[in-house]
Amino acid sequence: MAVQQLPVHPRAGFFGEGPYPPRRARIAVGAILAGFVLTAIWSAPLVDSVIGDSVANNLLGYDAKATPISGVLAGTLFAFVSGLAGSFTACNIAAFGAVAPLVGDQTGRKRSALKPLGWIAAGMLTVSIVYGVVVALVGTRMPQFSTAATTGLSPRSIQSMVAFGVVGLVFLLLGLIALGIVGNPFAGFTRRHPAAPLVLMGALIGGFLIGRPYPLFRIMFRSAAEQHNVLYGAAAFALQSLGNIVVMAVLFLVLTYATGGRVQRWLAAKPARVAAVTGAALLVGGTFTLLYWDVRVLGRLGIIWFPMVNW
Repeated sequence: MAVQQLPVHPRAGFFGEGPYPPRRARIAVGAILAGFVLTAIWSAPLVDSVIGDSVANNLLGYDAKATPISGVLAGTLFAFVSGLAGSFTACNIAAFGAVAPLVGDQTGRKRSALKPLGWIAAGMLTVSIVYGVVVALVGTRMPQFSTAATTGLSPRSIQSMVAFGVVGLVFLLLGLIALGIVGNPFAGFTRRHPAAPLVLMGALIGGFLIGRPYPLFRIMFRSAAEQHNVLYGAAAFALQSLGNIVVMAVLFLVLTYATGGRVQRWLAAKPARVAAVTGAALLVGGTFTLLYWDVRVLGRLGIIWFPMVNW
């Protein structure tokens, strides 16, 4: 008796309707555990100072932390470079969860890989530009600028916990939807607007700036807040976000073109792999973002216990 083949939905595994892998629960648990382990072993000094500061200092040609931003032109350059330098920081690592959905989106499609990157950029820039304008208008009164401690948590820490907590929860929900564990309440909308998932992913990446406490970002934040120039604020925050996704975009293009299509063929051989890889990537990113910025912060303050490897 012939085995019935499952139909391949054009968005299988990313806001789609299947086919889904047979061991969805096992994949979800494994991905969540991987996100937990990554949270426990993460070294902020290594990625923020050793990697991030070194990249920024080498690209700018001066000590990025010790040298004041001298003007709008210098500030816009600093914004892009600091965004690129912060690619591997904890406040940006979830962006790499978008690589799997992007690669899966290309499976079985003959179209430019730049188009899905454009949709991600559209969602990301909308959020970052609006937030840059808000920062320029409100200035240093923003909670993100304050370090005054209240019950152990500064307003900046509280804003980070809220912003990244929301982003982490959305990533987790998207991962469960991608695996078919949770139904997609917007399935009809995404069928009519197939670019919507990519725009949403971009908006989430742009939302990283709303909670970001990265030291180099705070230097740029101060510059935009003190000048009260909405055009400068919008441009600086947009360039910061673009810098954040350069490495992610290069990785996606390498997997799409430099492998000769092998990744796409591997995914297309068993279409359920798109759902498995996409769902796992989103769950790892969502778990890490939620645990690192909400649970681990409370553990670092001694409010709760959370396992952390200091290195």
